[in-house]
Amino acid sequence: MAKVKVKTHSGAKKRFKITASGKVKYMRTNKSHRLTQKETKRKRIARNAGLCTSANAPTVKKLVPYM
Repeated sequence: MAKVKVKTHSGAKKRFKITASGKVKYMRTNKSHRLTQKETKRKRIARNAGLCTSANAPTVKKLVPYM
């Protein structure tokens, strides 16, 4: 019997990427609009991508099985 394909979660595939080592990468919040009133330090920290914690990574990998 053929293996059933798992649907990818549309919201998760837009927000997360799986790195070559298997970690889950995401972009931080607060970098899309109204940037003039936010502190420079806050915007600078938001520039860098974040890595999901080991507790949340398995859940994200289930939502995005084919990445």
